[in-house]
Order: sequence, then C-alpha cells, then structure tokens
Amino acid sequence: MDTVNTPLPIGYSKLPPGTLATVVTCLEMREKPPLRAAPSEADLSVVPWPSPDPEEYRALYRRVGEEWLWVSRLSMEDEALRAILASAAVEIFGLMRNGERIGLLELDFRKAGECELAFFGVDASAVGSGAGRILMNAAIDHAWSKPIDRFWVHTCHLDHPAALPFYQRSGFTVYDRMVEVFEDPRLSGMLNRDAGRHVPLIET
Repeated sequence: MDTVNTPLPIGYSKLPPGTLATVVTCLEMREKPPLRAAPSEADLSVVPWPSPDPEEYRALYRRVGEEWLWVSRLSMEDEALRAILASAAVEIFGLMRNGERIGLLELDFRKAGECELAFFGVDASAVGSGAGRILMNAAIDHAWSKPIDRFWVHTCHLDHPAALPFYQRSGFTVYDRMVEVFEDPRLSGMLNRDAGRHVPLIET
C-alpha cells in the first residue's frame, strides 16, 4: 500500500459518481506483545493453507469480507493473484471449524524485516465468538517467529466497527491515516448489491 500521497485539502471533497471513500487507519507493532486470553475451543484450529487455488481463495475471501466491501482480490487478474498465493514469502492460513474454513489469515513477508497482516477476518457465523482472538494470537505468534522489526496492518471505517479497537487491544498502535477512493463494486456487479448494508448504495 502506497502511503506517500498528496494530502487532501481542508474541507469537503466531492467524489466522482459511482465511487466510495473510506478513512484508512494504519497500525503497527514494533515488538511482540503478551497474547490476550482466547477461548479454548476444541473445534477451532488455525491451519496452513499453502498455495491455495485462486477460486477457493476468492470464495473464502468473499465469505469473510463481502459485507465489509473487500474487493481488491476479486478484481485482481488470476495470474497476479496466483503469483501472490504461491509466493514463499506470503503465508496463508484458514481458521477451521469441523473441517470447514470460516476465517482467513494472510501474512506478507515480502518486504525484508517486516510483516503485513494483509488479510484477517472470520465469517458472520464466528463474529463475536472469540474466534477472531484465536486467529489473531496465531497471527502474532507466527509473524514474530520470523526475523522482523515491524508487524503492521491497515483497516478502514467500512470494516466491522469492532475491527480498529480489536487491533489496538491486540497490541497495534495507530501511526497514520489516509482516505481511499475506489469504484463501488456493487455497481459493477463484482459484489452483490446487498453487500455492505451499512454503506448506502447510490445509483449513478
């Protein structure tokens, strides 16, 4: 993610038709924090998912992120996505429950000395159950098992309202804030029209 951009002017900025804007918050941790208590769920486990098939990956990505308007991996060409998923420096895990993937964890070590928490989330059936804490503890443990100096993540106000405080409780500290403008994926058909019900759909 490019964090070097021209600042917006003070005041209101009109959006192009058919687009959305979101405030993106960037967070980081510079050392491994103590892990927070997680529920001991015998039916939940975090399992490596090496080089997943792009369509299977997108299905879980959509299942976890459609309500929060995740779209970047849906719009990516297959070959570009396949190259990321097959990279030795990108590690992907599924949160498993009774043999079914209900959560996604993707750690990106492609930049030396750091790890990006590229994608993280659980599906609607697991929200509020403590599954997210199990997945986050696995993320922190695995990221800091490598020779890194920085673990970072970004979230936005389109995400679940508990996401930002959850990251902060997990040991991440806010260091920057930006605005992202992108085409509304519900208008193009990339996402269902009833996705992101917390964000009004404006017809163009």
